[in-house]
Amino acid sequence: MAVCIAVIAKENYPLYIRSVPTQNELKFHYTVHTSLDVVEEKISAVGKSLGDQRELYLGLLYPTEDYKVYGYVTNSKVKFVIVVDSSNTSLRDNEIRSMFRKLHNSFTDVMCNPFHNPGNTIQSKAFDGIVSGMMVPTG
Repeated sequence: MAVCIAVIAKENYPLYIRSVPTQNELKFHYTVHTSLDVVEEKISAVGKSLGDQRELYLGLLYPTEDYKVYGYVTNSKVKFVIVVDSSNTSLRDNEIRSMFRKLHNSFTDVMCNPFHNPGNTIQSKAFDGIVSGMMVPTG
């Protein structure tokens, strides 16, 4: 389960960030922001080798002492970042991929909403519910 999930726009500003526990929110903002450099590096490396046939899932961006940071990029260059607690060794790579697919599908539903302005922060209760299901339970 994730401790932080972020959706970053093509222009590298946050569309959505949610973290558990909330007292570490600033730390997670920093972690997500620093991961964008690694995301850009991986995108450019993959783009040179494969052209437009690239894998959306970027895999493990970087591990820290406490967390592992994973990345995913949509075809429209929107970035998803999931931060997982390093002590959670039972989480496999295919489960992370599944979380990203679910997040991407929910994000697509938000973008298809005629009342949502693309580029604005995401304020969808359905999207928030999907993200809450992926987060570490509190209490």
